[in-house]
Amino acid sequence: MTVRSSAARSRPEAPVPASFPPGLKIGLKLRQARKARRLTLKELADRIGASESLLSKIENERVIPSLQTLHKIVSELGISIGALFSADAPSEQIVFRKGQRPILSMDTVGRGQGRGIRIESLALSHELLYPSIHIVAPGGETGGTINHVGEEVGYVLEGELHMTIDGKEYVLRQGDSFFFRSELAHGYRNEGDSEARILWVNTPSTF
Repeated sequence: MTVRSSAARSRPEAPVPASFPPGLKIGLKLRQARKARRLTLKELADRIGASESLLSKIENERVIPSLQTLHKIVSELGISIGALFSADAPSEQIVFRKGQRPILSMDTVGRGQGRGIRIESLALSHELLYPSIHIVAPGGETGGTINHVGEEVGYVLEGELHMTIDGKEYVLRQGDSFFFRSELAHGYRNEGDSEARILWVNTPSTF
């Protein structure tokens, strides 16, 4: 694992056509959570530093936000990204078969940014932790840094990832693992030519 100091890079967000998993109704869940908080689109937009138009398109599943923007939305609404997966899952489900797990795509696409990020949920109806696989295309990135309550641990299954944690940049390759407190600002990007896959666990399920 290579470490070098660096400030987190961020590129302007470029919304693209939606690819939310069918049946999860993620846009609807975001709208319901916003209304439960008695927030207008403009109020939520002002709080997270986004445009009202962008939030409307996200709720109507016409565009996909960056991972950073989606995290800002769910944090402001008092929910989590994991909750977007788990709301419709049977509480007694134990085994989640290959090819049957939901994948949330956040195609933060721009020049040189590839196809973005997909998050495959490994288990649903979680409360104490959120396990997933982050699938990052060449050029894919979080679109800035994120911070929240908790701890996270990960293992690089394949590919290479540049992670920024608390202002330091770490180059992680296949077989490398990591652990950090989620309160530290963190983000990542894939500067390689091949897809990166990272087994990722957040606890508690605030991500």
